[in-house]
Amino acid sequence: MSEIRLSNVIGFDDGPFDRDSVSSVAVVGAVYAGTRFDGALVGAVAKDGDDATERLAELIERSRFRDHLQLVMMEGIALGGFNVVDIHELSERLELPVLVLCRRQPDLGAIRSALLSRVPTGDSKWRRIEAAGPMEPVGNVWLQRAGLSREAAAAVVERFAVHGHMPEPVRVAHLLARAFVTGESRGRV
Repeated sequence: MSEIRLSNVIGFDDGPFDRDSVSSVAVVGAVYAGTRFDGALVGAVAKDGDDATERLAELIERSRFRDHLQLVMMEGIALGGFNVVDIHELSERLELPVLVLCRRQPDLGAIRSALLSRVPTGDSKWRRIEAAGPMEPVGNVWLQRAGLSREAAAAVVERFAVHGHMPEPVRVAHLLARAFVTGESRGRV
């Protein structure tokens, strides 16, 4: 797939939420055709739930963008706290590659400890994180991937990281999700 130029992509991020009181968390997808912002999808996932994979798949499948999408990006493998996406299941269901991006290498030991000690289904969520594979450094970001080579992932990051280290679809999804929830965008991905 590294010789294929992936141009129609969607980047997802979740909005801010109160960890003590919210049952669902807003999720926004920013759709790009090349480096042009083309539209957005808005949905929700259960805070610390198990529905993120299903919700993302449904948002994409029901959208007018579905037929053109070539790649799904996410900022982190979990949405709404510890609602961990099964990136291989999502990739297979949509028949699209999935790319998880982080600004810095996550502390997997701390994540594992939190999941196993604080989250009722933490063991299955930890298995999803492990199944996604190790975090790989590419340029100035860390990533996990399903359905595309490391070389193709690096090319995608390079192509879409126009205004910083994070690719535009994820950066803009972050800004839109924050604005959707708080009324104003701010902050870095």
